[in-house]
Amino acid sequence: MLSYNDRAECASNPVRLFAILSMQRSGSGWFETLLNNHTNVSSNGEIFSAKERRNNASSILSTLDRVYNLDWFTSASKNECSAAVGFKWMLNQGLMEHHKEIVEYFNTRGVFVIFLFRRNLLRRMVSVLANSYDRYAKLLNGTHKSHVHSHEEANALSKYKPVINSTSLVMDLKLMEKMVLEALEYFSSTRHIVLYYEDLIKNRTKLMDVQEFLGLPKMELTSRQIKIHKGSLSEHIKNWEDVDKILRGTTYESFLHTDYTN
Repeated sequence: MLSYNDRAECASNPVRLFAILSMQRSGSGWFETLLNNHTNVSSNGEIFSAKERRNNASSILSTLDRVYNLDWFTSASKNECSAAVGFKWMLNQGLMEHHKEIVEYFNTRGVFVIFLFRRNLLRRMVSVLANSYDRYAKLLNGTHKSHVHSHEEANALSKYKPVINSTSLVMDLKLMEKMVLEALEYFSSTRHIVLYYEDLIKNRTKLMDVQEFLGLPKMELTSRQIKIHKGSLSEHIKNWEDVDKILRGTTYESFLHTDYTN
């Protein structure tokens, strides 16, 4: 395999740097597997999940340098000439606290920012709670899996129905919304594209838009990941009547309905 530092015949091939900015359980894992299915893309996962890499602005910037100077080796590293190299970054991993330094870095290095959010924040909440439960319950033969590759595993995990805190539900949704809006505002000066999970599910041409944004040759992208919580939300929330009652007549009432079909 070619060393990233000694790119040989790839030296004349420009590398586009990118970062996927998202929130946990918003489809970023699935989206990243789609990107990594591209011959010329190396997306290196959630590198700032390790706290020591985000202790302060200095440790963040030095980690970014390692990735973008092509010194970061993961299973995503490709034998082919990489046309785009990046990673995914959750909003609660130092991104918001140090946004000024990060925006300056992104603009200096010409980093392409891909925002990926969920429109239906109630579905995200269900996924967060179910995933958190499984960290301890380990429903799949004593192992915890955040993402699955078979319908049997998906069905097993979807059997757990979380109880939503109906007292704080509206405030919790407002706080999630606020974080998304702040992120869009903080990084508005970067070169960016905004994607929503639901749109990617319903309209796969959105993936072509991403490839165009990153200057990639167009390819049909696939993923082995299987969706866990399918169908109506009423099937996945234990205290559905409470949640339904709380959100009726609010700006979040649309979250109660299925907003995609696949």
